[in-house]
This record gives sequence, C-alpha cells and structure tokens, in this order.
Amino acid sequence: QVQLVESGGGLVQAEGSLRLSCAASGRTFRSYAMGWFRQAPGKEREFVAAISWSGANTYYADSVKGRFTISRDNAKNTVYLQMNSLKPEDTAVYYCAADRTPGLPSYTSQGYDYWGQGTQVTVSS
Repeated sequence: QVQLVESGGGLVQAEGSLRLSCAASGRTFRSYAMGWFRQAPGKEREFVAAISWSGANTYYADSVKGRFTISRDNAKNTVYLQMNSLKPEDTAVYYCAADRTPGLPSYTSQGYDYWGQGTQVTVSS
C-alpha cells in the first residue's frame, strides 16, 4: 500500500511558476512509475506527466511540454512537478498517482493504482 500526499499548490499569476511535490509512504515507491494528472471544474481528469521508476524516462501531455518538468528523488520518496510559464488554462486540481505495474508508465488514469488527495493550482490572468 502506498499513500501519496501532494503539496505546493496555490494562486499564481500567468507566466509564474510553481513546484508541486508528492510525498509517498512505503519502501515500494522507488519501484513504481509515477504520474501527475489534473482536473478542472466540469472537465475530465487528464494526463499531465509521468516518470518511470528510475527517472530515466519522462512523458508529457502536449499542452505542458516545454513548460512542465517531472522529476523524482527515490531517496526522499518524492516526485515533483515543476511548472513554469503557467497559463490560466492550467488552473485545476493536480493529483499525483502511482502505477505499480512493471514497465513504462501509463498515460491514462485507469493505469494507476494509488492516488493523492490533490492540490489546487489557480493561475490568474
């Protein structure tokens, strides 16, 4: 069992930056691929970024590519999402998730087994 706790959300102006953190419990964290998803009001949850268990492979949604960076520190059981050049359309609740299936991380929410409670990111214009 893995418990995930996100932090780092908040209110920021357009073109600003935020760094989200996701702290995980459990020694198995380092064997799991990790992902970030987001959900805006009235919209479905969407994929943002994912990282393999080793950190060697990263994946991004086209809408955030070049602006967001996912990384992980397995020694600290933490995954990060650095968000730069934020836009109002990035406003959403951001969730981190853990994928215990061996192999490359999934792009869909159904591929993840554990979820955090979410952290609100609001970007003002």
